[in-house]
Order: sequence, then C-alpha cells, then structure tokens
Amino acid sequence: MTRAIVITRPQAQAGELAQRLQDAGHAVVMFPLLEIHALADPAPLKAILARLDEFALVAFVSPNAIDATFAHVDRWPESVPLAVMGEGSRRTLMHHGVTPERYQITSPLDTRRTDSQTLLKVLKLDALRGRRVLILRGETGRELLGDALRGAGIEVLQVAAYRRAAPVLTPALADQLRMLLASDDSWIITSSEALQVVLGFAKAVDPEFGVVKLQQKNIFVPHQRIWETAQTLGFRHVCLTDAGDDGLFTALQLRP
Repeated sequence: MTRAIVITRPQAQAGELAQRLQDAGHAVVMFPLLEIHALADPAPLKAILARLDEFALVAFVSPNAIDATFAHVDRWPESVPLAVMGEGSRRTLMHHGVTPERYQITSPLDTRRTDSQTLLKVLKLDALRGRRVLILRGETGRELLGDALRGAGIEVLQVAAYRRAAPVLTPALADQLRMLLASDDSWIITSSEALQVVLGFAKAVDPEFGVVKLQQKNIFVPHQRIWETAQTLGFRHVCLTDAGDDGLFTALQLRP
C-alpha cells in the first residue's frame, strides 16, 4: 500500500495544500478532524461589523474567522487596521481584497511561531492604550490575546464569527480510521484541538491498541504549541515545521 499524507484540516481549508502535494507526486487522504460552521445567530456579529470604525484595530485569530467575517462584509474600511496571526491569514485577507498596499496589516515577524504571543510583540500597545480593539474568533478559544491587551490598558471586545465542532464518528469514518491506523502514513495536524479529537476517535474504534498505534504515527505540525501538545499526549514522532503551507510542504518533501 502506497504511503499517503493524511490532511486533517477542515475540508474547506484543505484543498490547496492537498492539490500541491498531489502535484508533487504524493498520495493524499482527507480526514478532517474539525468542522467549521456558521453561527446559529449571526445578528451580534453583523451588528458589530456595522460599527468597525469605532475600533483602533481588528484582530482575526484564524483564516476561518476572516472567511466567516467577510461573509457579512462587502468591503473593509481602509481606515480600520487589521492584525492576524500568520501567513495563512494574510493570504485569506488577500483573497478578500485586503492587501498590504491598501490596508495596514500587522502580523508576527517570526514565521515559525505565529500566535498571540508573537503578535503581541509587534503590536504598538502604547498607541492602542485607552482605545478599543475588536477580536474576531470562534465561539471558544484561548484568552491570551484579549487578556494581554486588557492588561495594557486597552478596551477589548471579543466576538464570535464561527463555531468549531468535531465531526460525528460515523461507521464510514470509523472504518477509514481503522485503515489509517493500520497503514504507514504521515499526518498533518494543524491544531491542538484536532489532536484531542483524533485520540478520542482512535480509542473508540480500537479500545485496546488504537491510541498506541496513533502515537507511533509520523505527524507534522506547523506550530510550537501543537508540538508541545503532541509531546504531552504521548506522540513519539513529531516534526515541527515552519509555519503555513510552505513550511508543511517543504518538510513533507524531505520526509524519509
């Protein structure tokens, strides 16, 4: 059986990387571990997006937050600066017509670790003190960015733009996972939450050996925090890549 690369991103975010890997001659298996859903009630989000000019900065926590927001925004006001965590989000903004040539976009300088901590290092906190910042995110998530901004004397409003959920472990999905656990594939994991989900799935489909089999897989992660989570959860073969699709692609090209 040909070794494959298992992509666990939500379906909507997996296509570009999958095509790139296939074009390079790799077999690819799609096995999404998270689903992205619209909000049950988007009214609070729409209400705040109608008042963007009240904010000194709008920060997006992920490409999903950007896509969910621009479902309700025809054109971003040029006077409102934006902040993002990494290159994937910058590309998503460009897809929606928000380019560095026309808009002020702040993102981490360290492309290997793109998260709240590295974004905070480049934000001009003194200029934001006493002003309002909007954080657009999922219904759940880390509080570090908001807490740090509040600690610097900045008024912060966090608003959900979408919700995440684990897929239902259907019989067909369970059968696919059993096949993957028995194969010698490499896995791309792009969130700590996905690691938790797949461990639960592995235990469900093979209570005796599923978790152990999964922990022996070669997994590729584009973020230090995911690498740390994987170590804590007992994964034995974890490769920390550079951030974004470029980092993942380069590391997978070099895999033995």
